[in-house]
This record gives sequence, C-alpha cells and structure tokens, in this order.
Amino acid sequence: MKMSGKEKIQESVLLDEEVVKENEIVLYNDDVNTFDHVIDTLIYACDHTPEQAEQCSIIVHYKGKCTVKTGPYDDLKPRCSMLLKAGLSAEII
Repeated sequence: MKMSGKEKIQESVLLDEEVVKENEIVLYNDDVNTFDHVIDTLIYACDHTPEQAEQCSIIVHYKGKCTVKTGPYDDLKPRCSMLLKAGLSAEII
C-alpha cells in the first residue's frame, strides 16, 4: 500500500516525537497536604506561576495525578527531590 505525502509526514512527526520524549514529574494526590502547601511547593520546586500551581493542585485533587514538569532527567531529579522532601507524592516517569 502506497502512502500519500501527508501520511509520510505524519508518520515522520510521530517518530520524531517518540525520539524526543522527555521525562515527566508526576504529582499524586494524597489526603495529607493542603492546597496552599502544594501550590507553594510547585512554585518553589518547579518554577510554576501561582496560576499554574493552583491548576495543577486542582487537577491532582480531582484526577488523582498530574504532570507538573517535563524536561531532561538531570533537571527533573532535584525538583522531584524537593517535592518529596516537602512531603508530596511524586515520581519521574
């Protein structure tokens, strides 16, 4: 089966996205931390704006988890450590 030019481009873009896939810090919901604590920690550890941090805290609360930062592993590792030291539940995937 012959692919059209558009299909070839879409396939190429999909392959490129897989190669460049960055790591993510995923924050998980808990029954311990307050919204204010989570928001303050995201601002501090992940360089979020107050609005970003608030949105992430709401998503975590209702969905159970939220990606709070993406990037190279070396950048995420110390940020994830800060989240964990602050008592939040997070991991790099």
